Amino acid sequence: MKSTSGTIEFSYCISIADAALRRPLQKGEQTAMAALLQPKKPARRIRGREFFAGSVKKGWRTSLHVALALPAAALGLNLLIELLNHKGLTGLGLFLANNPLAFLVNFLIILLTLTPCLLFRRRAFCLTLLSLVWAVSGVANGIILQNRMTPFTTADLTVFSTGFEILPTYFTKFQMVLLGAVCFLILVGLTLLFLKGPRAAAGFRRRLLSGLLAAALAGGFLVISIKFSLLKGILSPVFSNLAYAYEDYGFAYCFANTWLNTGIRTPKNYSAADMERIRTMIEKNSAALPQEQARTDVNIVYVQLESFFDPQQIKGLEFNQDPVPNWHKLQDGFTTGYLTTPVVGAGTANTEMEVLTGMRAWFFGPGEYPYKTVLKNCTAESAAYILKDLGYGAHAIHNHRGAFYGRNQVYKNLGFDTFTSLEYISHFTETPKGWCKDDVLTDEIQAALDSTNTPDFVFAVSVQGHGKYPSDPVLEDPEIQVAAIADEDQRYSIEYYANQIHEMDAFIGQLIQMLEQRGEPAVLVLYGDHLPALQMEEDNLQSHSLYKTEYLIWDNLGLEKQDQHIKAYQLTARVFALLGIHEGTFPQFHQSCQQESTYLKDLRKLQYDQLYGANYLSGGQPAYQPSDLQMGVRPIQVTDYIQLLDFWYIVGENFTQYSKATVDGEILETEFLNGRLLRVLDDEMIQEVSSPDDIKISQVEAYREVLSVTE
Repeated sequence: MKSTSGTIEFSYCISIADAALRRPLQKGEQTAMAALLQPKKPARRIRGREFFAGSVKKGWRTSLHVALALPAAALGLNLLIELLNHKGLTGLGLFLANNPLAFLVNFLIILLTLTPCLLFRRRAFCLTLLSLVWAVSGVANGIILQNRMTPFTTADLTVFSTGFEILPTYFTKFQMVLLGAVCFLILVGLTLLFLKGPRAAAGFRRRLLSGLLAAALAGGFLVISIKFSLLKGILSPVFSNLAYAYEDYGFAYCFANTWLNTGIRTPKNYSAADMERIRTMIEKNSAALPQEQARTDVNIVYVQLESFFDPQQIKGLEFNQDPVPNWHKLQDGFTTGYLTTPVVGAGTANTEMEVLTGMRAWFFGPGEYPYKTVLKNCTAESAAYILKDLGYGAHAIHNHRGAFYGRNQVYKNLGFDTFTSLEYISHFTETPKGWCKDDVLTDEIQAALDSTNTPDFVFAVSVQGHGKYPSDPVLEDPEIQVAAIADEDQRYSIEYYANQIHEMDAFIGQLIQMLEQRGEPAVLVLYGDHLPALQMEEDNLQSHSLYKTEYLIWDNLGLEKQDQHIKAYQLTARVFALLGIHEGTFPQFHQSCQQESTYLKDLRKLQYDQLYGANYLSGGQPAYQPSDLQMGVRPIQVTDYIQLLDFWYIVGENFTQYSKATVDGEILETEFLNGRLLRVLDDEMIQEVSSPDDIKISQVEAYREVLSVTE
């Protein structure tokens, strides 16, 4: 019998074992030893007919399942998201029928974002997590559309704390608890899926290749689809109307656009020579304006009225009395007209930015809030800067949080001297929805006017008219009642809104009375920042537009009534023109260049030059420096410290319920007793204080951001 290497090795091992153990191996031991020493057979090449057999077949089946799972998930998510985006099956059906290619583009965007799950062993977990992000975004968009008539954008993520703050105004306590419970269950489910879920058996190389292949296919089809859609006009990279864009182009495409498209892109032909052309045009056209003596001895007061407009502009409504009698009386005698705003239902800061700067919000990224982006770190020409150069004091007032929209930072870059927010107001009343009523602004405006010996520019932002408007009867015996509405929930919402507007109208009357009693020359500019979120349609409005509120310019100077419909970014130029003020690049431009064929293109270049460009018009350097902003027009002062029993009492001036004692930046538990007295309740910290001078008084807003600290 022919021997092999295997039998030789086996005999050799047997002899060694026998010698070591001094006994022969038993039959079972010999079998085990033989099995261990048996040489491995070389791997056999799998032939074509055997390819789909065994584990290979199983692996390819798994890949097929994954390949089908991603498109199925993307399709389901897209249908859910667009169902919410179009507010029901009817809207979804019309979107699919009228714009199927846009639906395809949105499907491919979602699909592309799901492909990274192929890179990981925990594919099921990753796919679930990514799908959940899209689902939550879609639900958030649906909720926001329902409550404020404007879609969800990436800019909303920059004001997350702001949105979180006002969440209780949109949801009941039960809904908040239910929302928290759902979030908890989702978190538990994700945790279990991560720990116990299936894991892919494929190696890293195979996972990488499959992920890259899927991304390449989805991305390739996406690029082709977008380019074709843009070429045919099915999609647009520019959104003149954000709400309509989401409806026409779909959520995923528009949401991604608000992320990728921010700021102002470099305008075509932007150069030093082109900016010099614009400068020359402004100077030439401005020279032709009436050159009457400018009135720079006039107090100029702006009041931006939250969600204010005449409810009687809604067709088909019947009220038991006029909701805004003062407004209508003023319209009969003073300059008025429609004011086109850049937002609807929300987005106060963008209307505010347009009015103060003369810049157009729509030139920025879709849905962008410049207050939360470029204006955080960059100065901009504003009414405050221009009027300060003419000898004015400049004051901002807001009866809500000072950090709302980052105003405590942005107002420095807009040139204001003081900013009085809710944290610096001692006494105020609230609406049933928890917003500060606007009547408190009268005293604050008067205090701002009293704070200097010069003419003053006061910019006040109200908050009383803010949504959400309740769909249940929260008002007892409302003064303004609404009839002719079959939907009871809608009737309660409109009725609540009308009563808040009625009180705001009364505040307007009180404010004018105060200005008249001062006996100083004054101009009062009133306007609504946007329409209320009452689920109105354009056909329901007399203006036939969701972007038109009204403005009014009152004065005690005897100015001629000159009614005109204007844009929000033209309002300050309009006010200045009535006073004979032709200062500032943007006011001069709006006053003299509106008839130019390049008006909007040149306006875009002016904005770009000042905020992103080379500052050609200001000699290569920013035209303005940030102001030394003082929080509160009334300075908060500490005059004495008194230790009584186990407490420290702090005596001073102008304390409010937001005044807190702080030691080395740490906020102490503090009780507000009155405007001159605080009591420190934090015993442990007080015992560690070596000197009363270590105790500072800070104004701390609701989310514990410190707005100012005493010297």
